[in-house]
Amino acid sequence: MISCALYIDHIAGKGRGIFAGENIPMGTIVETSPVIVMTAEERLLLDKTLLHDYIFEWKPDGQALCCMAQGYISVYNHSYTSNCEYFMDYENETITIKTVREIELGEELTINYNGDWDDATPVWFDVF
Repeated sequence: MISCALYIDHIAGKGRGIFAGENIPMGTIVETSPVIVMTAEERLLLDKTLLHDYIFEWKPDGQALCCMAQGYISVYNHSYTSNCEYFMDYENETITIKTVREIELGEELTINYNGDWDDATPVWFDVF
């Protein structure tokens, strides 16, 4: 399920991003999409490709797996003060995006790649 209020657009210097086509209230689920789960061995192969930047850690019961999300999930850009958060449902193999505050028409929707919407720990592309 992807909200009809969302659209993809290009951002100078960033590439693609997800935007609001209308005002979206706080606490709104804007997307739930399936994932493709991959093994640690497959992750090593993915890390050698452009797909490395689009996969998520997937750790049901502490397992070191990864996943490729379907839908728009992999297009949400990172922000340390994101306006959305994501939830992994290991049993149903989905990721859900939910707003943490009201989103205004035309505003970019962002997630924090650390997993917690306000976690300021540097992510991989800010460490180098």
